[in-house]
Amino acid sequence: MKKILLTLAVCFCALSVSAQEWAVGGRLGSGLQAQGEYRFANNNYVEARFGMSWAYPSLVADFTALYNWNVCTMDWTPSAGEWFFDAGCGINVGGREHYAFVGAAGCAKLGIKFHKVPLRLSFDWTPAFGAEIAYWGSQTVGGYKIKGGSASDFNERGLCNLGISCVYCF
Repeated sequence: MKKILLTLAVCFCALSVSAQEWAVGGRLGSGLQAQGEYRFANNNYVEARFGMSWAYPSLVADFTALYNWNVCTMDWTPSAGEWFFDAGCGINVGGREHYAFVGAAGCAKLGIKFHKVPLRLSFDWTPAFGAEIAYWGSQTVGGYKIKGGSASDFNERGLCNLGISCVYCF
């Protein structure tokens, strides 16, 4: 897991040095996430997040990829920066211990891009929902053999995913 995080961080940094449309940063929400963005000429952008959160009794790792549209910009504070509202959709995958999940993700984001510093701050809601699959192997507990198996369920924990992001724009 540490190797994956390190590899993603190095890739984000290496790509951000060679292009001017990139942004990298972090998000604090249901967990901690590293975030990278690539902005197209028409102000739409692709956003990728990789992070971890704590869901009793274990850590949950997840990856979210979103395509976001700039819905509108507002001139509420002309001296400080430009406010924006973005919306998007994508996919969310992840897992913990013997559970894995995959599903759709959405994004609604309100934020500000500062004029004098290359930072963007935003508050977002990123609901994610889809299938959750549990799998386990045969075990011996207290002298009794428990047969392995699998089960499926609906992953609804991602519906209340609110967060604050800060990204550095290159």
